[in-house]
Amino acid sequence: MAKTARPFEPLNIAVLTISDTRDMTTDTSGEYLQQAAESAGHKVVERTIVKDDIYQIRAVLSAWIASANVQAVVCTGGTGFTGRDSTPEAVKPLFDKEVEGFGELFRHISYQDIGTSTIQSRAVAGLANGVAIFCLPGSTGACRTGWEGIIQSQLDASHKPCNFVGQLKAVEIAPCPSRQ
Repeated sequence: MAKTARPFEPLNIAVLTISDTRDMTTDTSGEYLQQAAESAGHKVVERTIVKDDIYQIRAVLSAWIASANVQAVVCTGGTGFTGRDSTPEAVKPLFDKEVEGFGELFRHISYQDIGTSTIQSRAVAGLANGVAIFCLPGSTGACRTGWEGIIQSQLDASHKPCNFVGQLKAVEIAPCPSRQ
């Protein structure tokens, strides 16, 4: 008996930009990720920018992981090798399970555009408390590569043969206010 295709399910996604220099007016990567997620049919429920600081990154992510309203997080920035790049160090201890193949696949796809410079990307992903977390480099091009090449399909319940949607927590729906 053939499996029936699962329909697309809109997810609640949070976007985190990690940068010492960007703000909402200059955050082209965070803006791209928000527009891409919304164009794909998802709802961006949170979007913020934090300094490239392990504890600030962990504080925001921990709140989102604990939230009943966030099913996936896409981070941009802090995955390189400069002294301030600390996203992998901040995020990996929060994972219940790391998605080892994510960084490998990202670098494979990215190689087509930027050649051997892709080895300087420490893109990572994992699951924490039923929340998928993807960490991409800070450039808008890298965000486009990661979203279009991997993340979009993995956050689509109809993508076969498998995707992450079945691993994500259900979103709590707020009750309607009573009418008096």
